Amino acid sequence: MAFGQQSGPPASSQQLQELLELLEQAGHSSFRDARGPMGFTQRQAGGRFTRDEAQAFIDELIAAEDAKVVPPAPKLSVVRPPEVEAALRELSDQVLATELRRRGWSVTRD
Repeated sequence: MAFGQQSGPPASSQQLQELLELLEQAGHSSFRDARGPMGFTQRQAGGRFTRDEAQAFIDELIAAEDAKVVPPAPKLSVVRPPEVEAALRELSDQVLATELRRRGWSVTRD
């Protein structure tokens, strides 16, 4: 087999369309755009897949979509009223550490 040649029957147009739709849902604009992140070969980046290759990538994208973790919310700056700031300053380190542990945090002393 020559370099870069497919090693099986070509993917169907339905497979290619499904793969492209899944790639677009994942944030890619084309096969070429997804080449690096998906690990496509140059041939695959040109939209040429075997049936088995296309199905493997379809399965991978569906599995990743099903297991998608909700991205963490953006960090917001906390604005506390001055009276809350003053009350927190009056609490001892021990009281603050105990409350954090109660909430599931791990507390160490530097």
